[in-house]
Amino acid sequence: MIDRPPSARRHLPMLEIEPPGSKAERAAPTPDDRRLAQFRPEIRSLPCFYVWTLGCQMNRSDSEEMAGRLLAAGATEAATMEAADLVVINTCAIRELAETKVIGRQGYLQQLKAANPSLRVVLTGCAVRERDRDGLERRFPAVDLFLRPDEEPELVDRLGLASAQAPVGVVGATTMVGRTVVGVADHLAATRAAAVAGGAVQRSSAVSAWLPIIYGCDKTCTYCIVPFSRGPERSRPFDEIVEEARAIAAAGFREVTLLGQNVNSYGHDLPPDPRFGHVATERWAGRQLDLGSRPDLAELIRAVDGIRTADSAPAIPRLRFITSHPWDLSDRLIEAMAACPSLCESLHLPVQSGDDDVLRRLGRQYTTEHYLERLARIREAVPDITISTDVIVGFCGETEAQFERTLGFLETVRYDQVFAAAYSERPGTPATRLPDDVPAADKRRRLNALLALQEPIGLERNRAWLGRDVEVLVDTIARARAHDHDEPDTPAGEGSEQRGVRPGPGQVGLSGRTRGNKLVHFAGERDWIGRLVTIRVDHAGPYALRGQPLT
Repeated sequence: MIDRPPSARRHLPMLEIEPPGSKAERAAPTPDDRRLAQFRPEIRSLPCFYVWTLGCQMNRSDSEEMAGRLLAAGATEAATMEAADLVVINTCAIRELAETKVIGRQGYLQQLKAANPSLRVVLTGCAVRERDRDGLERRFPAVDLFLRPDEEPELVDRLGLASAQAPVGVVGATTMVGRTVVGVADHLAATRAAAVAGGAVQRSSAVSAWLPIIYGCDKTCTYCIVPFSRGPERSRPFDEIVEEARAIAAAGFREVTLLGQNVNSYGHDLPPDPRFGHVATERWAGRQLDLGSRPDLAELIRAVDGIRTADSAPAIPRLRFITSHPWDLSDRLIEAMAACPSLCESLHLPVQSGDDDVLRRLGRQYTTEHYLERLARIREAVPDITISTDVIVGFCGETEAQFERTLGFLETVRYDQVFAAAYSERPGTPATRLPDDVPAADKRRRLNALLALQEPIGLERNRAWLGRDVEVLVDTIARARAHDHDEPDTPAGEGSEQRGVRPGPGQVGLSGRTRGNKLVHFAGERDWIGRLVTIRVDHAGPYALRGQPLT
């Protein structure tokens, strides 16, 4: 095993998604009117594209839409960045690491452009903010086109791939958040519906599907750039979401994740509807809202769960939602989680700190007492639920005593998984007006102390599953390893459960997740991908389980 310094251990998740291999050669789409065929672009003139995605699940969903639109225009997908004529970078600004990665690749991209003068580079995601446009070319010199997240539906038109006369600028618009000009998501619901109806969503998995239900963010977290990069919250119409869920079920997907920066605030901005007259509630914390007669996440979950097969089983066996904010974890939502059989017994509920003064400076607008009350309610309603969270250490003004209270909070709650990061100042956020006064060395020490505390808690939580039979949705064939130690980007010890799998003749190493989102490794048949199998757990580590299939 590689001896790695503690600072190389687990941090907040930053997904870096590799696209699937190149697809079979495609012809440009045939127009409905045959007389227009002569104007169809030649396939050789259309680019071969590569999408590099970093960040959250919403970025993954956005990349699926962009890839789908490019494919619908007749472009093809490259297996590598080096083979592409068009590189689309969908990046993140929540963590400094993501932007640093993209900035670090600028020199390499310029080398690729020197070797291939037709190569174009597009940058989008939360790193592209209206207030920063003037400085983007300096920070990202290899990029030819910058698109805010709300401008992503214009990608094909902006590149001139649809038509020389294609409309440009019909989606992106701006508004004010305080004194800052930001993009808005007003048109994204309509463009999503059009993309789904036109088959222009290139889903990266044949097993699990992302389903965005609300765009943007209305919260006031002082450390977060999302409200300034994605704009205010905009919910998709209730019926459109349910119809997309029906289409996903008909396509054979086994799992759907409802997405939003704050997914459980869905519906508050929609107009009242007599169908939802029974919804009579208010937000329990934070900025007060009248939610009466509007569809909420609980109503949406019940509707998607209500999509059934001929034998009355849920047409979508597994339903999840992410990411939640404690403001909107309502009693109605908790009741729906307990009542709907398709909804998985897992919840990601970021706390960020276990100290009330730090929470106030973070702009979270709840206290640890409020958070614990909600957590007790959900654990009472769904006894086997697994809980994960996010924590920031070293935020502005955090004292040693306040950090110790966060450690005590984690010991009390005993999360199944904690994603932790040291605070890094993000330009444009309100927190830049606070002194970033915790030394970098103290941030690293606190982060490592928190991770050292959580690892045995995670192990204890996983050991509770030893000897139990769990339902696993198989989604991954394990990569062959040329050596028996951790890979450079793998947290220490995290790969040990996978390495313990010993496939028999004709078998491969497989991985999947339980309904509680526990990662499970085992040996089985290659064609089990997409199946629900029963695994008896015989080994537990701090990050994953291992077992033997019973089916």
